[in-house]
Amino acid sequence: MADQPSPQPMSASLKTVSRVVNGEPGVRPDTAERVMAAVRELGFRRNVIAADFARGGSRRDIGLVIDDVSNPFWAKATRAIEDLVAANGRHVITASSDFQPEREHEIIDSLMGHRLDGLIIVPVGRDHSYLAREMELGTAIVFLDRPQRRLAADTVTLDDAGGARTAVTHLVEHGHRRIALIAQPLDLYTMAERHRGYREGLAAAGIEADPELEAQAETVDEAREAARTLLLRDDPPTAIFCANNRMSVGAITAERASGQRVAMVGFDDLELAEALAVPLTVVRTDAAELGRAGAQLLLRRMDGWEEPPQRITLPTALVARGSGEIAP
Repeated sequence: MADQPSPQPMSASLKTVSRVVNGEPGVRPDTAERVMAAVRELGFRRNVIAADFARGGSRRDIGLVIDDVSNPFWAKATRAIEDLVAANGRHVITASSDFQPEREHEIIDSLMGHRLDGLIIVPVGRDHSYLAREMELGTAIVFLDRPQRRLAADTVTLDDAGGARTAVTHLVEHGHRRIALIAQPLDLYTMAERHRGYREGLAAAGIEADPELEAQAETVDEAREAARTLLLRDDPPTAIFCANNRMSVGAITAERASGQRVAMVGFDDLELAEALAVPLTVVRTDAAELGRAGAQLLLRRMDGWEEPPQRITLPTALVARGSGEIAP
């Protein structure tokens, strides 16, 4: 009997591919390697919703990616989002990017693998154009606090420049001309806008900006050191504008340690700000309203609303408590 031709390699069946992707046993190692090579080449993403439908269920989750889960501001915003989303019969999956664009991208990619109904992002990366395809496929996406230039999507922000301008004007009206700024790195949209408002407030009062009075910090400890350095100058500032609540905590700590008394206005409120020896004057922002506005917009999109991308800017308000009213 003539020899039969050797069987040719066959493409992996859908069931085999499913076993490999889902980590199930029963697949030869060489076959698994070929499947994974194809997965990597094609950019395949495991579709969790498909698996859920196969089991007779469905997913009704949304994702929330924030920059720092430990920040009280974002804790308030997150709670407001969760409450509104829960009232609509859905759940929120939350993750923190820690201000790392690469980590943010990885988190978003992982969440998209779950085929969520919607996604709210507090962005730290500069390019989210990779989400255009997800939006075309029907995923609702809203950016919170910071807009994106390379993706047409709904955005809810605060009046960052206007709030900073108001803070500086308030200090000028109380006699200050050497007003320092402590902010996080200016590559963040919010910080760049608050820096712009700070400069505009000085210019409106006829005060030339002094870069030596502008400091950047990423953490509370760095903000404390920045404030300490400013206060040790031969010609220290008579007032400090802190561009967010973390910068305010650092500056307050440094001021106490120095024994000096300077006027201070912070952007964002602090817990117990009114209980300080000199209550902190702040540019108040409503974190809960920011979260609600973003969630409301997302839910409308998920319900089929097809208007062009929206840009909502929420107002800020100065709350005078004492620290911003100290004379030079």
